[in-house]
Amino acid sequence: MTVGLYFGSFNPIHTGHLIIGQHMLTHHALDEVWFVVTPHNPMKQADGLAPEEDRLAMVRQAVADNPRLKAEDAEFGLPRPNYTAHTMDFLRRRHPEWEFRIIIGEDNLRTLQQWARWRELVDGCGFLVYPRARTEDESDTAEGTVAPNGKSIVLSPAPIISISSTYLRTALANGDSARYLLPDAAADFIRAKGLYGYFTKD
Repeated sequence: MTVGLYFGSFNPIHTGHLIIGQHMLTHHALDEVWFVVTPHNPMKQADGLAPEEDRLAMVRQAVADNPRLKAEDAEFGLPRPNYTAHTMDFLRRRHPEWEFRIIIGEDNLRTLQQWARWRELVDGCGFLVYPRARTEDESDTAEGTVAPNGKSIVLSPAPIISISSTYLRTALANGDSARYLLPDAAADFIRAKGLYGYFTKD
């Protein structure tokens, strides 16, 4: 079996994540895509994260209607902050007969060389890369950017999704509508738990 691993805080998961997951299933001969919920990304601040169990539950509910999309909690029992290389060690031990591909956004190619054991990840499982909107000061040739090579680093023709979890958290805290931006199941969970300072405007 070949599994795509989509790592993220999913704080919260939104429809853009689901679109990317389904795209990778369709275009890259993956049997499943796992949304690997990361308790603490070493390149991000932990402040503002919803409880990890809540984020995992949101992902589970968001993908419940698609048997080829899964929520994965592999990093919950690993040392923190969570490093992808350590997670891959764990998953390979658990599933030695399976192949894995790591799904990342194009912007992550700019920082890939800062990842622990990044060359090992490229050679050992490879990356499926979805495009991200660029700012005016970004380019393919920016210093530190690792270029797609069509083999171990594949740039996928996925739609550009510009939904931001940061934007959603602010909208929810302001009582603004996130309809169509959040999966209904995730929106219901956020509402029930009162996450992100959610409230409804009168």
